[in-house]
Amino acid sequence: MKRAFGMLTFVFFFLSFGVRLSKNQDYDEIPAAPPRAVENCDGIFLSYDFLSRMKEFPHVKNATAQSWAFNSTAMVLNTGKFELKAWKIFIGFQHEEILVNAGGAVLTDGDDFPAAVGNGSYFSGSLQADLKTSIDTAGDLTQIQVKIQLSGTQFGVKPPGIPMPKTVRLVNDGYKCPAPTRRKTSMYVCCARNPKFKVKVLKTKFLPRQNGDLTISYDVLQAYGNNYIAQVTMENKNTLGRLDHWNLTWEWMRGEFISTMKGAYTHKIDYTDCIYGLPGEIYTNMDFSKVMNCERKPVISDLPHEKANDTIVGRIPYCCRNGSLLPTILDPSKSKSVFQVQVYKIPPDVNRTALYPPEKWKIVGTLNPDYKCGPPIRVDATEFPDASGLSAITTAIATWQIVCNITRPAKRNSRCCVSFSAYYSNSVIPCNTCACGCGDNKRCNADAPSMLLPPEALLLPFENRTQKALTWAKINHNNIPKPLPRGDNCGVSINWHVNTDYMSGWTARITLFNWEKMDFENWFTAIQMKKAYRGYEKVYSFNGTLIPELNHTIIFQGLPGLNFLMGETNGSDPTKDPRVPGKQQSVISFTKTQTPGITIAKGDGFPSRVFFDGEECSIPTKFPMMSNGNQYHVNMVEVIFVIIMTLLLLENLH
Repeated sequence: MKRAFGMLTFVFFFLSFGVRLSKNQDYDEIPAAPPRAVENCDGIFLSYDFLSRMKEFPHVKNATAQSWAFNSTAMVLNTGKFELKAWKIFIGFQHEEILVNAGGAVLTDGDDFPAAVGNGSYFSGSLQADLKTSIDTAGDLTQIQVKIQLSGTQFGVKPPGIPMPKTVRLVNDGYKCPAPTRRKTSMYVCCARNPKFKVKVLKTKFLPRQNGDLTISYDVLQAYGNNYIAQVTMENKNTLGRLDHWNLTWEWMRGEFISTMKGAYTHKIDYTDCIYGLPGEIYTNMDFSKVMNCERKPVISDLPHEKANDTIVGRIPYCCRNGSLLPTILDPSKSKSVFQVQVYKIPPDVNRTALYPPEKWKIVGTLNPDYKCGPPIRVDATEFPDASGLSAITTAIATWQIVCNITRPAKRNSRCCVSFSAYYSNSVIPCNTCACGCGDNKRCNADAPSMLLPPEALLLPFENRTQKALTWAKINHNNIPKPLPRGDNCGVSINWHVNTDYMSGWTARITLFNWEKMDFENWFTAIQMKKAYRGYEKVYSFNGTLIPELNHTIIFQGLPGLNFLMGETNGSDPTKDPRVPGKQQSVISFTKTQTPGITIAKGDGFPSRVFFDGEECSIPTKFPMMSNGNQYHVNMVEVIFVIIMTLLLLENLH
C-alpha cells in the first residue's frame, strides 16, 4: 500500500510540477516539490507554483508601476489519516496583486473578481470543500486533493525577479504549519495536526453550525430530477446588528436559474439569459415567460408587509417585513427573515442528489453595518416541526450554513456621524470632514479639519452652512482653512450636547437628524460611555435600555407611536428655504453618586462610540472647550496688567 501510494504520488507530481514553459518569461529552475516531501508528510500538503507572466498595457518605464498578467497554481493535498472538512488556506500575496480568477476555489470573504489581494487573501473550497483521506478513497486524487488555477495582475517586480507570495498556510483549526520551503518559482509546506488540539467528536458526518453576527441557512426541502425547492433563513445574532431593506446576492456556479419564489422577489424579472443560453437548449418545452430570474448573480429583496398573506408569493413564516432584520434585544420575532426559491438545474446535475448551493453570498442594507460572508459550509440538516401538526419533526434533505460578520467601518466610510457641543462652549464641534465619504466637490479640501459652527447651523444642510461657518470663524478669530473643508456627506447625524453639570449629577441632550429622504422605522441608537455609564438615570422622550455586557452600552429607541425618524423635507419655500431634516431628541439624566471623580468637561460626559441602526458612526476627536478656547485658559497679559496697576496704586497711597 505504501509503495503504491508513493508511486501514485510520484506520478501526480510529475504531471503537476513538471517543466512549465512560458512564452513570456522563462525560468531556469523546474518548479517542482520533491516527491519525498509529500511522502514524508502526515497531514495536509500545500504548494504554490508560479507559472508565467506577461507585460500588460500600458507599458511604462517605471518598473514599480508596470503591471504584469500572471498565472500560478496552488494545491491542497490531504496526506494524513483524517478527513479535512471545509478546507481554508491563506496565500500571502505581496505585490499589489489583483486576482481575476481562482478556478477550484472562492475568496473566503465572498469578494467578486477582480479582487485586490495585495495584503494576502483566504481561499476556501467551492465545489470540493472537503478533502477525504487516501485510506478511505484508495488513493483517489480527485477526492483527496484540489488544485487552484490562479490568474491576475501584479506590479513592481522587474524580470528576472519572480513575484512569489510571502507564505502559504492552512487556516483550519488543529493544524500547525511551519515556514514553507522555497524554491525559485515554487514553495511548499506540510501542515501537521497539533497533538495538543482537542478534536471534537462529530456525531454526524457534517460540521457543527458556527456562530456569527448574521447566519444564513440554505435548506433543500424538496428535490426532483432537474429542480429543487430551497428555503433561505436569515437570523440576526448581533445585539447591535441590524438590516433595513436588505438586498441579498449570490452567484450560481453551475448554470442554475430561479423559476419561482415565495416570500421574496428578484429586482430584475428577466428570462432572456435562459432563452438565449443553455437552459433554452435543454428545456425546450418550458414557458420561460413565467420564470422569475435567469441572472448568474440575482439581487433578492424582501416583500412588503401587504404581501404577507398573498396566496401566490406570500404565506411564508417570517417573510414580508419590507427587509427589516432587528436585533433580538429590540424584537426577537423580527430578527429572522425567510423565503423559498425553486431552482432549476442543467446537465450533468439532473438527478436528485446533485445539489450545490450558490456561492459568493453578500447582504447589504440602507445605512446599516457592512457584512462579510463566508462560503457555504455543509452542516447537519435543519429540523422543522411537522406540517401536519403532529409531535414529529421533519428534516431538510441537505443544509448549508453561511456565516456573515460585521466589519468595523474604515475611516471616511461610515454612514452616520456625531457632533459634540456643551453648555460652556458657544461653538459646536461638527462631524468630521468626509466622515461618510468625500463626495465629488473637488473645490474643497478633503484633509482640512471641520470648522467650528454656531449651534443653529446644525439645522442646515452642509451646503447652506458655509456663510455661517465663515462668519463664526471671523467673530471668534478662528483659523479659516484654504480651501474650505469638505462636508461629512452622512445620511444621519447625531448631536450630543452636555446640557448641565452640577454637584450631584448632570444632563445631556441627544438629537438625531435624518438627511435622507426615506424614513427610519423602529430606529435605535446605542452609545458607549466609559465612565458615566453607571450613573445613567433616565431618558425622557425615548426608551432606554442598559446593556452592561456590551462595554457599558445604553440603547435608545423611539417610544410607541414615535418610532419613525422621518425623512428630510423641503423648506416652506423650496426656491429659497433650505431642506429640513427629520429630527428627534431627548434629554438624558445622570447621577454622580455612582461615578465619583467623573469630570464632565474633560470628556467623561461624551460617548466613546455611537451606533445608529447598527452602523458605527464617526465621532469627533476632540471635546468642546470654553468659549475663549480653553476652559482653564487664563489671559496672562490681563493678570500682569492688573498686578502692575495694583502695585502702582499701593505705592501712590503710601
